[in-house]
Amino acid sequence: MSDLHPTAAPRIPGRRFLHSPGPTPLPDAVMQAMAQQPMDLADPRVDACITACEEGLQRLMGTTGDVFLYASNGHGVWEAVVENLAEAGGAVLVPGTGVFSEGWAVQTESLGRTVVRTPVREGWPVDAAAVEQALRDDREHRIRAVFAVHTDTSTSVTSNLAAVRRAIDAAGHPALLVADVVASLGAAPFEMDALGVDVALGASQKGLMCPPGAGFVAVNRRAFQRAEANPAPRFYWDWVHRRHNASYRKYCGTPPLNLLFGMQAALELIFGEGLAQVHARHAQLAGAVHAAVEGWREGGALDFFAQVPETRSVSVTTVSVAQGFDALALRTLARENFQVAMAGGLGAQQGRAFRIGHLGDCNPAMILGALGGIEAALLQLGIPIGAGGVQRAVRALAGV
Repeated sequence: MSDLHPTAAPRIPGRRFLHSPGPTPLPDAVMQAMAQQPMDLADPRVDACITACEEGLQRLMGTTGDVFLYASNGHGVWEAVVENLAEAGGAVLVPGTGVFSEGWAVQTESLGRTVVRTPVREGWPVDAAAVEQALRDDREHRIRAVFAVHTDTSTSVTSNLAAVRRAIDAAGHPALLVADVVASLGAAPFEMDALGVDVALGASQKGLMCPPGAGFVAVNRRAFQRAEANPAPRFYWDWVHRRHNASYRKYCGTPPLNLLFGMQAALELIFGEGLAQVHARHAQLAGAVHAAVEGWREGGALDFFAQVPETRSVSVTTVSVAQGFDALALRTLARENFQVAMAGGLGAQQGRAFRIGHLGDCNPAMILGALGGIEAALLQLGIPIGAGGVQRAVRALAGV
């Protein structure tokens, strides 16, 4: 019998492990929910789904504020925040953490706003003292908001949002606190209202266990009032325009129905497991990855990029690779020979690091399989590692 597809790639037995920090593996229930046919927008099930997503996100983020959903990735909701909170020529403060804080700053500048930055210290969290000083220096209160990235997936560093809130308050500054929780929401505890965060933004493809394409913001009353008073021209991103009961107004047109079906299913899974249990599972899996890296680093070629152990995220671990060793070759070998797909370094870390995602729909067996594949690739490439990395992960999961 002739081969009908001679150029097709051979079948991969089993399943390739996806351990990037986003997109993350999708639960079967999410994929099945998304397989539904779209509905007429007047169908009451549409509004029921939208309400379930809005209320679920409020619960997940710990807020009573408005939730606005967009057909976008995280960069889209970055833009929504800029356009609603800062007038043309207005200023915002972006504390430096890594590639994503700088990306948000550059995007803000491209939209005609002024950005004040605090220095980036590689592998370290936001410097709250620098935030306070920058706000004290802003005697005319030109800075409208502080844009803080909670977990920067380029560095795998999680910053202390409570410390940023205290810095704003200590400076006596009226700036709003905006938190990017794209990489932390659904993996690490986050209570927007309790932390004094005015706006939180997230996206679907990480801890929410959904495909890329749905971005969202939660907005408290103070931030909404700022948007109402902001004369900056906008339409698609406008929170004031989107605060409406009609579905087509909430989405400035047709909602991304199948993404919302998936998000509703994902939120049901999260709350069915229990939010505290979800956070504990992520902490356990991160502990296993960190234990493996502790073992590998004894060979002298690998190390944690995050310098302070307490700031190493439960979502992703960035591993630095010593000069002379090829991080891209490692990723390729791990993916093609051992079926473990992970992410590369970003920005200045390109070719110098790899990133292991351990968030979303993951369990201990998946993590151990991924770590085993990575360790096999390290050995095959001759990258020196300490003995027993995976064994340390097993012991960490066993609690011994």
